Amino acid sequence: MRVRKITFAALAVAAAVTLTACQDGETGAAQGAPTAAPAVPTGASPGGGTASGGPASNAPATGGPASGAPGKGSTPPTAAPAGSGADGKGAKCRTADLTITAADRTISGDAENTVVVELKNHSGKDCTLSGYAGVDLKTSAGTLSAKRSGEPVVTGVVKNGKSTYFGVIYPANTSGGSGVRITGLVVTPPDETQSVTLPWPGTGSLPVTEGSGSPVKVGPIGSAGQGE
Repeated sequence: MRVRKITFAALAVAAAVTLTACQDGETGAAQGAPTAAPAVPTGASPGGGTASGGPASNAPATGGPASGAPGKGSTPPTAAPAGSGADGKGAKCRTADLTITAADRTISGDAENTVVVELKNHSGKDCTLSGYAGVDLKTSAGTLSAKRSGEPVVTGVVKNGKSTYFGVIYPANTSGGSGVRITGLVVTPPDETQSVTLPWPGTGSLPVTEGSGSPVKVGPIGSAGQGE
């Protein structure tokens, strides 16, 4: 009996040692296992962006047009052709585009005398002229500016190599005196600041007039024809 009790005790000790070793092995395996990644909150990504996989909130969006640039398929604004007016007609005639001359076109028996000014387009392209030209007479008494006749203005296209005309109307000097001597004619095309000075082709003097206002009148561009 004593032998059996010793044997049973040894077996119990061995079983306890074996159980303890198994528990230690399981604990070591648990301690050596990798730690699981923390859960990511809904709507966020580990990189700080959105959960949908899009770029972070501070990153520029890609794939769309740049700010202020037209999107795909949009039609860029169409610029007007160089030298064209907004209404599609030719550009305005500039002083440098024109050859300006003047001739006496007084008709015998008329109460007033007439000088016709010709503006010929030599620019190499068509251009437009409308309105009243500036007209000044150089005289022995100083510069005399013509006043507008009040006739309606019509816009006209002056083709390259062609001319348009307007008239300068002034009173004849029938006073018998020397009057005011005319020495030159200054013409400024409409909407221009550059002038052309021409010899005066009409009669040599104006009558001396009393009161204010100019006795010389100018018609609009196109108001006179060749030979008038």
